[in-house]
Amino acid sequence: MGLDSKKDVHLDGSPTGSVSRLEVLEGPSGRRVRSEAERARIVAESLLPGAQVSEVARKHGATRWQIYDWRRRFRQRGM
Repeated sequence: MGLDSKKDVHLDGSPTGSVSRLEVLEGPSGRRVRSEAERARIVAESLLPGAQVSEVARKHGATRWQIYDWRRRFRQRGM
């Protein structure tokens, strides 16, 4: 891939150097577009007893700050 490519590559690997998952996101920025329902499901999962936001974020390919932001937005809307 050249430097001007519109693909973003994420390697989810271990410290030993092996890669367990390769994810290629295409599009203008490589960003995911999540529906409101998908964000709501992720927020609900992050609010379960014993859930850790960082683990939920990692599982869904998000950052914990995104989840905190989604929580705030859902709270503001009364959802």
